[in-house]
Amino acid sequence: MSPPTKEQLRYHGSRWAWVVGLALLAYLVFPSSATNVAPLLEPGSVADRDVIAPFTFPVNKSDQELAREAEELASTVKPIYQYQERALDSAKIAMHAFFASVETAADQGGGAAAILQVAKANGFALGAPEAAYLAKGGKRHALERALSELFDRTLALGVTGPGVLQVEQAPDLIVRRRAGEQSVSRDQVLTFAQYLVYVRLAGHLFRPTLIPNTLETERRRDELRRSVDPSKYIVRAGDRIVGAHEVVTNEAHEKLVALHSDLVRRGAATSRSPGGVFGPVLRDSLILAIFWVLLVFYRRETYRERRQVALIGGLFALVLLQAAAVARFVPRHAEIIILPFMAMLLTVLFNGRVSMIAAMILAIVIGLQPVFHDLPALFLCVVGGVTAALTVRVLRRRSNFYVPVLIIALGYLAGALALGLTGSWGVGEIALRGVWGAANGLVSAGLTFFLLPVAESITGITTDLTLLELSDPSRPLLRRLSLEAPGTYAHSVAMANLVEAACNRIGADGLLGRVGCYYHDIGKIKNPQYFVENQTRGNNPHDRLKAHQSAQIIKAHVTDGLALAEEARLPEAVAAFIPEHHGTTEITYFLDRAKKSGDGGTPRPGDYVYPGPKPHSAETAITMLADSVEAALRVLEDLTPQKIEEVINHIVRTKLNAGQLDEAPMTLRQIDQAKQEFVRIISGMYHNRIDYPESSGGITATWQPAAKA
Repeated sequence: MSPPTKEQLRYHGSRWAWVVGLALLAYLVFPSSATNVAPLLEPGSVADRDVIAPFTFPVNKSDQELAREAEELASTVKPIYQYQERALDSAKIAMHAFFASVETAADQGGGAAAILQVAKANGFALGAPEAAYLAKGGKRHALERALSELFDRTLALGVTGPGVLQVEQAPDLIVRRRAGEQSVSRDQVLTFAQYLVYVRLAGHLFRPTLIPNTLETERRRDELRRSVDPSKYIVRAGDRIVGAHEVVTNEAHEKLVALHSDLVRRGAATSRSPGGVFGPVLRDSLILAIFWVLLVFYRRETYRERRQVALIGGLFALVLLQAAAVARFVPRHAEIIILPFMAMLLTVLFNGRVSMIAAMILAIVIGLQPVFHDLPALFLCVVGGVTAALTVRVLRRRSNFYVPVLIIALGYLAGALALGLTGSWGVGEIALRGVWGAANGLVSAGLTFFLLPVAESITGITTDLTLLELSDPSRPLLRRLSLEAPGTYAHSVAMANLVEAACNRIGADGLLGRVGCYYHDIGKIKNPQYFVENQTRGNNPHDRLKAHQSAQIIKAHVTDGLALAEEARLPEAVAAFIPEHHGTTEITYFLDRAKKSGDGGTPRPGDYVYPGPKPHSAETAITMLADSVEAALRVLEDLTPQKIEEVINHIVRTKLNAGQLDEAPMTLRQIDQAKQEFVRIISGMYHNRIDYPESSGGITATWQPAAKA
């Protein structure tokens, strides 16, 4: 594939430059950077403008506040002590084993010395008096029972180890027994020191039955630490953070910092770094490029016209600027973005399909702006734009705007209702948004009506409203035509009826066909008497001219008509009827006369051919056929429907064979439908009438004017 030429680069570059330009415009005008939306004003400074919350966001606590609150909450967790039942069993077993050994030594007659040996073997350090006490059976058995009861009464309740409670700060403890837990006061838990008042034996036989469960205690404290809400409070969308010329308080500063951080988290650019600029511009360019690609493939006639592309780009820019103003001052009310205006204007100029796609593309670009991330801007823009694009069908009078405005208002109201039901809005909020949407539709309709002439002059597109204005008989050119060339005017009106009906039948623009017929022979104003429809019987100035001169006068009505059209600033679509309704056909009457007379030698065929071009639209092609048909039928007498149909078939066949319709976008089926419509209209025009008696003031077929006295 060969590289593009410089001409191709200029051609496409001048059109695609709008994509990059609009993306840059969106980056510059929307509050897309965090510092634009939430300037970091220090406490005590004065704000230079109002700062409004564009969306709902939380103000988070500082790290120190979070840590302090987390520790305060964690300190409320009571320490957990696990009850060890096996420790009680171990203590009892050790106690009974010791007394059994003492019992054995006493039974063997060993006395106090033997008991001292037993105690030493079990790790006891007993004195001689204590050993003598244990040697007595009654005393020994009473002591064993007392220790057993002590264990059952204390160790079974739970006793901590030496020094454990001295370091415990909590006033209450949680004692866990199997699957159950019980909160007890720290003062009610027995310690090892209390056993020493009984007997020294308890110091050796003691087993702590409450063990601190440090892991579980810390787990619960961590859960409470993590449960601390990082948000200090919530700022709602639309809340005023700080007003213009107000001193920034500590609370306002906290809100600005929080908003700034939230914007950064959402992807808003915080600097003019290459990434911060290139990313948003590339994003918006890719979205806008979709519409330009659609123009290339499906609206090539629009893409070819630089002025039409410029108008679309200008409308996009206008809506982006207004949407940016909404984003800066009232971001919550996206329903007042004038996307319906652009959609209505594009529908009138092009069609509903182009308008709907343009509205959806621009709605996406607006909705992607960071300031609208948490707001339903995309949804409301799509609703308003698509509704406006689909409601403007025919625009031929001012009243045609009323229904679209009503439907746009209903569309916004339905959108607000859907959002309200989803977000639990009040009836007042829903109604307010519906009212704003209705106001948007009314303003958009007014802008469309007043700016439509400007758009037409920029694009060269002719709308129905302009055509209706041009069809007014009081227009200077038509008034001159009716007064200076009345026969041509009558011929044009008759043609207009034929062409409009045929155009409507095949799906072409019937109104354009009618107005084009009014002006197609406007050049005959220059020399009206040289055209047969304006001549009186027996007075033909061509009889005094050579065939070549007559042909030049006949051809001149095309160039004269184009000059008059330019002078009157007729739209190109209407002016095209002047040369194209003749195409490049021959002026056969004077060519045949030149051949027969032999004046000036052999005639040159090029001197007897209309300058053209051939018809390039269905409307001008049908006008060519209607012009020939209407002129031919004036020559014939005793017209019948069969004769009318044969004449029409002959003329259409002649034009097709001459190649005059080769460049017109019409199918053979459409040509056949146009012929059928010609037959229907003309048969109604040339119908028979009955004779009325002359005695009653009527006219009969044999009527003659009375002879002069």
